Amino acid sequence: MKKLSVVIPAYNEEQRIAKTLLAVGEYLSKQNYDYEILVVNDGSKDNTAGVVRAQMDKIKNLHLIDHHENHGKGWVTKDGMLHANGDVRVFLDADNSTKIDEIGKMLPFFDQGFDIVVGSRRIEGSHLDVKQNFLRDTLGGIFRLIVHTVVPVGVTDTQCGFKAFSAKSTEAIFPKQTIFRWAFDVEILALARKQGFKIKEAPVTWVNDGASHVKLSGMIKMLLEIIQIRFNLWCGKYNSNDKN
Repeated sequence: MKKLSVVIPAYNEEQRIAKTLLAVGEYLSKQNYDYEILVVNDGSKDNTAGVVRAQMDKIKNLHLIDHHENHGKGWVTKDGMLHANGDVRVFLDADNSTKIDEIGKMLPFFDQGFDIVVGSRRIEGSHLDVKQNFLRDTLGGIFRLIVHTVVPVGVTDTQCGFKAFSAKSTEAIFPKQTIFRWAFDVEILALARKQGFKIKEAPVTWVNDGASHVKLSGMIKMLLEIIQIRFNLWCGKYNSNDKN
């Protein structure tokens, strides 16, 4: 690998984004490959964009894609991944729940022929520093059951916000993405599986952010998007220009 792209979707993250960017920049500055950091602002109502700009003189190869309207996390993730030019492109959450140094566990799998490496909180070797509360963990379990039943993608943890893609898989998958909010991770993995890309799960350390909340209304929206993905697969919406 010659270059790593780190894509960070951000919405109303002025309180957390600087700390995350400093940690990412410090880690990458010590590596022996080129890199870029792309923050994609999803029409934040706070000063997220201003905070990122203030870090550009301190952090090498930091860039901002600043959208003034909110489109959804999946939309800005897609935008960042397709604007990136790394040989490997990883997206991670702005709250730094999975730290960038986890990429060190994942990169060797690309040398072994995998196209996509998914960070997982559910397999052996993973570690949860701060566990989710009972309600959120239960809702997550229900969501995983629904995914495995309706849109099986061969991955135990579809929702961990730390996923790495080769340039080839990025450019084949993300242009076909149509889900931009709750279940976009499931769609991109379904697209990857449909196109025959090799996917590997890697255990990560993850810290639950108590400021993040999943409501019942969000779970219902996720369910509707899962059904939409299943429908898209049935009706052949994703069929054009498959890899295989």
